Amino acid sequence: MPELPEVETVRRTLNQLIVGKTIDYVTVNLPRIIQRPDDIEAFALELAGHTVIGVERRGKFLRILLDGLVLVSHLRMEGRYGVYHQHEEVEKHTHVIFHFNDGTELRYKDVRQFGTMHLFSAGEELVSKPLMKLGLEPLDEAFTVDAFRAAVGKRTTKIKAVLLNQAYVVGIGNIYVDEALFRAGIHPETIAKTLTEAQLKVLHEAIVATLQDAVNAGGSSIKSYVNGQGEMGMFQHQLKIYGRKAEPCHTCGTLIEKSVVGGRGTHFCPNCQRL
Repeated sequence: MPELPEVETVRRTLNQLIVGKTIDYVTVNLPRIIQRPDDIEAFALELAGHTVIGVERRGKFLRILLDGLVLVSHLRMEGRYGVYHQHEEVEKHTHVIFHFNDGTELRYKDVRQFGTMHLFSAGEELVSKPLMKLGLEPLDEAFTVDAFRAAVGKRTTKIKAVLLNQAYVVGIGNIYVDEALFRAGIHPETIAKTLTEAQLKVLHEAIVATLQDAVNAGGSSIKSYVNGQGEMGMFQHQLKIYGRKAEPCHTCGTLIEKSVVGGRGTHFCPNCQRL
């Protein structure tokens, strides 16, 4: 958390708030957030004078596009961005501040301090870590049933673990894997290569529909997630399976169970999702 829908919501919000703004200078209060370059003074110096031209997303990563540069940002567990006026009080755990020349600031706050930032020349980020080995984008036109089958159809591990692996399909995350598998009627421990053509097609549709519904709702605020304007997501009110252990299934009334798959807590209905 945040997962694809939350990061996509942040992306859309930042596109509204910071595009066209020019960076005057940068303050870094926690050097380890900056992964590239490894010198925070060089990071700040390189960004000064550059203008934001757009914000894009790759998996769970934000790509803040500037004139000639790209800042790749991963929010990890609890990272968040917000736009403030320079005279507003800086909150605790604010680790990086981008000061714009119009008197506003983009502030990065991260209580857990797990977030990362990498700065690249434009285009270099796509062939470098951490983006270079990411898999299919599930909300892209290229995410077809055929592409999905090629990515996951021959895997010998459990389908939930496969879907969580960012090398195959990016951004789905624990919440939305559980929701998509429930929507598709597939048990999370099913071995990926045993899925039939029909099951792969249904699962593909369930992944796209689940993520699109979540994006439309602004993501899920399970813990502390808010978008760039401090607003909570609302998809948590639509969750059918995740976080509902021992509650009745909305479809059949069977009590929802929770297990561990791929090291992650996993919710499923033993009747609707038979192994």
